[in-house]
Amino acid sequence: MKLLAISDLHLGYAANRDGLARVGDHSDDWLIVAGDVGEKPAHLELALRVLVPRFRQVVWTPGNHDLWSAGRRESAVDEEGGGEASRPSRGQARYDELVAICRRQGVLTPEDPYAEWPDEPGTFIVPMFLLFDYSFRPEDVPAERAIAWAREAGVVCADEQFLAPDPWPSRPAWCHARCAATRARLEALPERAQTVLVNHWPLRYDLARPPRIPRFSIWCGTTVTEDWAPRFRARAVVSGHLHFRTTMWRH
Repeated sequence: MKLLAISDLHLGYAANRDGLARVGDHSDDWLIVAGDVGEKPAHLELALRVLVPRFRQVVWTPGNHDLWSAGRRESAVDEEGGGEASRPSRGQARYDELVAICRRQGVLTPEDPYAEWPDEPGTFIVPMFLLFDYSFRPEDVPAERAIAWAREAGVVCADEQFLAPDPWPSRPAWCHARCAATRARLEALPERAQTVLVNHWPLRYDLARPPRIPRFSIWCGTTVTEDWAPRFRARAVVSGHLHFRTTMWRH
């Protein structure tokens, strides 16, 4: 039995849908899907139709693209047709819609009890949904200038246009609410429990600085989680978002 992970499938692209179709049988293994399956609920439905039958258990957490809601009406997966157009859900309502899709397929989400990894009793798989709060920035950049600071380098994330925080007053407010609720659940785990922490956004600022666009970091997580890996006895931390296929060692 193996615990595998992938992220950033971005199924709006036909080439990525073709790649998804080629995933082999892993009926003894678990799969973590760490966000950015696509921009529409239909993308998540497509991914789960393919992945759930091929893995023993699928674990999902959302990314920023999964939560996007453009002003236009949404329909089924690009170029695939079918399905009736509907007004896109936003913010918390979009997240709830995605969680419901997962639950219909037996997929574990950040809203479900943390599952104990069968191969190592006492180790829990922890999918988290934490967002970002613009705090991944240099100390001399005040919070109110974070977006302007990034824009000075020609960097503005599309989240500013498409990721609505409804009903929260702001993305940082939603992020801080998610962090507080998740921290409370982690603190409630057994005292000696170990974890595999899963979040679309990196948990540490030093892991969230793309070399070519370092100021994109402000859309990559929150300093609230800087110490969560050692604090919650993580065996490993899985994240996506930056499209880096790599392993970085800390602690």
